[in-house]
Amino acid sequence: MTGPTRRTDQRRPHGTAPAGHPGGTAPGGPEPSAGRAASAGAWALPRLVVAAPASGHGKTTVATGLLAALRRRGLRVSPHKVGPDYIDPGYHALAAGRPGRNLDPWLVGEELIAPLLRHGASVPTPADVAVVEGVMGLHDGAVGRAGYASTAHVATLIDAPVLLVLDTTAQGRSAAALVLGMRAFDPAVRIGGVILNRVGSPRHETLLRDALAEVGVPVLGAVTRAVEVAAPARHLGLVPVAERAPESLAVVEALAGLVESTVDLEAVLALARSAPPLTVDAWNPATAVGGPAGGDRPVVAVAAGAAFTFSYAETTELLTAAGADVAPFDPLRDPALPAGTRAVVIGGGFPEVHVEALSANTGLRAELAGFAGPVVAECAGLLYLGRSLDGVPMCGRLDHHARMTGRLTLGYRDAVAVTDSPVHPAGEPVRGHEFHRTVTDPGHGDRPAWRWDDTAHGFVTGQVHASYLHTHWAGRPQAARRLVEAASR
Repeated sequence: MTGPTRRTDQRRPHGTAPAGHPGGTAPGGPEPSAGRAASAGAWALPRLVVAAPASGHGKTTVATGLLAALRRRGLRVSPHKVGPDYIDPGYHALAAGRPGRNLDPWLVGEELIAPLLRHGASVPTPADVAVVEGVMGLHDGAVGRAGYASTAHVATLIDAPVLLVLDTTAQGRSAAALVLGMRAFDPAVRIGGVILNRVGSPRHETLLRDALAEVGVPVLGAVTRAVEVAAPARHLGLVPVAERAPESLAVVEALAGLVESTVDLEAVLALARSAPPLTVDAWNPATAVGGPAGGDRPVVAVAAGAAFTFSYAETTELLTAAGADVAPFDPLRDPALPAGTRAVVIGGGFPEVHVEALSANTGLRAELAGFAGPVVAECAGLLYLGRSLDGVPMCGRLDHHARMTGRLTLGYRDAVAVTDSPVHPAGEPVRGHEFHRTVTDPGHGDRPAWRWDDTAHGFVTGQVHASYLHTHWAGRPQAARRLVEAASR
């Protein structure tokens, strides 16, 4: 697979519908429930993208604070994140009171970004406003792909204005030049306002506001260094919400107060309302999988809890639409799989942080070692199914030993399935993402799961498919259907 040479050649003009797109409900009309196909009518969904010139400028602080502050006002807020990140959406969900969802063109394709936004903003109830947090710098995307899958790319695909968060440490009037350059770099991206972050003093703020007024970019808020709020981080980013729920709630509440006291929320809402109506249909999981696979409804157990926090909301939606009864289980606490389990999904997370507790749950480890049904494991699941992690016994279902390293493996991958499995037929091309600091020995089995960069990766053993690759099943919905069909057999 190759990305486009220039992003702007890949999209329709702003505010236009696909060819043959019918009319429908009036802007602002009610959205359909999750159980019905979405209306093809336009929906005037207020929305904006929170972006920055680079990582570390404060996107997560502002986006999470905005979500919580707008919710405090009684608005229903739909939270979204550009890219494959799992941790930030956890904070978004806590702030908004509904699932945080990812918008990643690399993982699902450009054509699904706006439909996935509309779906996420429609369930469980129609949202009043959508807030999308960007990734890295505004124009940083897949390496060598001309900004493909960048925040700017997603902003154009959903036709949303950008609220730029700017770390003003050690700069004054030059901040205006930076914003002007970012605005000019891609005229299709509309920077509608700036939040000044880490402002040093009232005099500093006045200098920055005056400079940005010169280039015609409004300042919608200013956060001083003295009132910063931060969530704790470790080797792969922020500590997930599930691991520190009471503390996470306190952080979100503090961020809401921070935004309320430093940001002009009415101006932010006005910017969000300037987005044109969405004219695409909402993504629908039942349509994506082609309806239930038939037969009984097999129980598909999905790992959850503090050690396995990495999952996309669409995964369980697709499994349910394909005919499964999805049952979460916590490998840290539950002594056995849910009753009647016919298939298991173990996603990503931080087993290395909870290795002793996972190992101590010997009953569940033994059940997974002998489980006869299909098992799908990504990253953390791969580690958990191995013989050991940092010398501590794990399930022993896969013949590898894993250990932590000081090296971060990170990036998008163009993969091809090597071996037939319950989720992917051999030869299927799939786009995914790696994000880990561990290695396994060996790195793949005799029947590898994937091949990319001329190298084999992962394991297919019987009905087990396990690797480091994170995938988004909205981009390959038949993976859910295949798994349910395998479970039914």
